[in-house]
Amino acid sequence: MKKLYEKNELLFAILWIVAYVVIAGTVRGNFGDESVIMTAVLAVFAVGIFAFVKLSHLEERYGLCKWKGKAADYWFFIPPLILMTGNLWRGIGMEYSGAAQIFAVVSMLLTGFIEEMIFRGFLFRFLLKKDPAPVAITISAVTFGIGHIVNLFTGQTSLETVIQVFYAIAWGFIFTVVFYKSGSLLICIIAHSLNNAFSKFNAESEDMTLVYIYMGASIVTAIIYCAYLSRKPAALKNE
Repeated sequence: MKKLYEKNELLFAILWIVAYVVIAGTVRGNFGDESVIMTAVLAVFAVGIFAFVKLSHLEERYGLCKWKGKAADYWFFIPPLILMTGNLWRGIGMEYSGAAQIFAVVSMLLTGFIEEMIFRGFLFRFLLKKDPAPVAITISAVTFGIGHIVNLFTGQTSLETVIQVFYAIAWGFIFTVVFYKSGSLLICIIAHSLNNAFSKFNAESEDMTLVYIYMGASIVTAIIYCAYLSRKPAALKNE
């Protein structure tokens, strides 16, 4: 794995993304997030990614480190932390019961870590070496959003998938810009993982109004928030 990374970092990132989308998407479609099989597959991905980064001493490069900014500036993390609660806006309920609910929540937490590491870590950090920051940020965010098309193969409708793609792109911009400006991916991992986990405590309702409001708020917030952060100095540099 390390030899591939050193020889072709882009191919390394793409292979991780493709493997994750294909394997996790297939397992999710066949067994569901609540399956122990899904949790086990995601755990293998997460352990593999973490072990590679740790053993290669790449924690700083991929943001597995504390933010080095001033404590007074921590408030700029508030927007994503508020938005991550959106899946609870319709009320709180349990999507599954017993062990199935536990496996589903753990799967969602692992998904947040994996997706941040491969899209914001592996892919974005490579792109930042070759392209201007706005281009690298855009490619990372859009690739992350398009990756959600795989939900079509899990039984989700075309309209739901299209909406989710745009919603994911908005979050992709937020997470990528936060990482670029702060140098730490931890807040992105936390917000992404909890946002996913909260989806398993979403009260069932046929009224989709709050869902669309939440997704719309995410897109609007992404535009305003990223425009604001663009004025701050970047912690990550083009290499």
